[in-house]
Amino acid sequence: MLNERKVAQMATFFLRQTSDKRLPHLKLMKLLYLADRCAVKNFGRPMSGDRFVSMRHGPALSQTLDLMDGDTEAQPGGWEDWISDKENHEVALRHPNRSDNLDELAQAEIDVLRHVWSEFGAMMKWEIRDWTHRNCAEWSPPGYSPSSISYEDMAHAVGFGEAEAKALAEQHQAEQDVKRIFASL
Repeated sequence: MLNERKVAQMATFFLRQTSDKRLPHLKLMKLLYLADRCAVKNFGRPMSGDRFVSMRHGPALSQTLDLMDGDTEAQPGGWEDWISDKENHEVALRHPNRSDNLDELAQAEIDVLRHVWSEFGAMMKWEIRDWTHRNCAEWSPPGYSPSSISYEDMAHAVGFGEAEAKALAEQHQAEQDVKRIFASL
């Protein structure tokens, strides 16, 4: 289940790394996806709680993309409190001089974001897109509409064996089910 405030803070981290506090939305999406992918590899679970999808321009975070595109209404304290509306295929910090604490992110998660930025931050949007096409084994060209990337496929792609990937996927699903129950109360 998506943690909208957390994914907004993940985006904020990346946007703060740039001099003008803005990024092409395609590049930001790839950075966010790669951060979740790295978290699965390091911790066995993603940071955002979003669903992974294969799209024409590579793997993406489904609900985060809807927030970026303005197709979903943001929650109070969520995406729109941190990130501006997309303009000219870019997003920016809504309040570039505000120094809010990224309180949804643990230090280990910030370390993952730093690692992803050091690996991919200098890439242009098409370079990072092409990198994900070549190096994210869980992604496949989706055809005319997005297709889901299973958690098991993600875990397997980042190095977990078949049995471990299946167990992680089952554990992840159980955690998501519990979160949905509590969210509905």
